[in-house]
Amino acid sequence: MSEPRSRPLVSVQAHLRDQVANALRAALIAGELQPGVVYSAPSLAAEYGVSATPVREAMLELAREGLVEAVRNKGFRVTELSERDLDEFTELRSLIEIPTVGRVTRSAAREQLEALRPVAEEIVAAAKAGDLIGYLEADRRFHLDLLSLAGNARLVETVGDLRKRSRLYGLADLAEAGALVASAQEHTELLDIMLTGDAEAAEAYTRRHLAHVRSLWAAQQQGKLRKNPQVREPGTR
Repeated sequence: MSEPRSRPLVSVQAHLRDQVANALRAALIAGELQPGVVYSAPSLAAEYGVSATPVREAMLELAREGLVEAVRNKGFRVTELSERDLDEFTELRSLIEIPTVGRVTRSAAREQLEALRPVAEEIVAAAKAGDLIGYLEADRRFHLDLLSLAGNARLVETVGDLRKRSRLYGLADLAEAGALVASAQEHTELLDIMLTGDAEAAEAYTRRHLAHVRSLWAAQQQGKLRKNPQVREPGTR
């Protein structure tokens, strides 16, 4: 009789890695893991009550997303974003998303757009409840599902990657200040505009929404500087 396969063990290991990765993402969003700080896999493993292996695997996954970077013989450093990084992410997203929203407004069926409304409402509900993980996940689904109506899978993949790399750190501070609710409500407002068929208005509103997101990044960066005065503003010495 042949030996039993080990696939269930692999599945369990992969599941644990995913759980740790999600926990680390949540810690990043909440500001519990600070940009620029190096964290070792053993210390994080002890904190989460797991072995170091799934932590290393999870950190490598986050490194592929651009959220952390490996530091030889030390661990992983949470990636810092400069003002220039944020400006470049916003420019790239604007170049892609604004005209695509206009194209989708002209071509999508009403039923396709209405199908996005529950997700738009989910974003607002999560923002009001302070559910940061739920907020980001619903926000991601809304934008990528909307862009997918243009029929270009590579475009969606590119924007998805940009969103990962420009993820807000320390989002909890913005949620507590109520700064996320207004941005969340813009998704339902954008949807309402698109349903009128006014592509130019939809493009203008998308431009405004992306500018609002950029302002949230700026607010978060300023909050980080206030909490960590040793962190220099970009361009200062």
